[in-house]
Amino acid sequence: MHEYTSIARVWGLTCPGFPEEVSRARRWTRDILRGSPLAEDAELIVSELSANAILHTASGEACGSFHLALAVSPQVVALSVTDAGGTDSAPKAEDADRDAVHGRGLGMVGVLAHRVVVHETLGGHMVTAELFTGGVTGDRSW
Repeated sequence: MHEYTSIARVWGLTCPGFPEEVSRARRWTRDILRGSPLAEDAELIVSELSANAILHTASGEACGSFHLALAVSPQVVALSVTDAGGTDSAPKAEDADRDAVHGRGLGMVGVLAHRVVVHETLGGHMVTAELFTGGVTGDRSW
């Protein structure tokens, strides 16, 4: 293989922080992963991470935005959502009360993904969920 050629493919999309952009992020993910057995899980993960960025960070404020990155290789599909910050705490899975309306999303992402990693960025946080093409679930790096 040529030294500048890679089997991994990477796509990026920046969306304004409007609620209707979550469906755009889902469609974008579904279109890229069309035919993949991981497409439905990836679409659900992107939906949850995008909604969280809009609801809980400056991404959802006037002129806010969030960025999606999708990397696909023969071994893994990696989905990252980077928010605009504006919060003092990093995203984390919580144990929500039985009757709670919110608080289960990142836990769901952790169940669907093989690995979830949260990184601090210059202005906020990037949450990356990895779906391995043939591995076992369980490594949650919260």
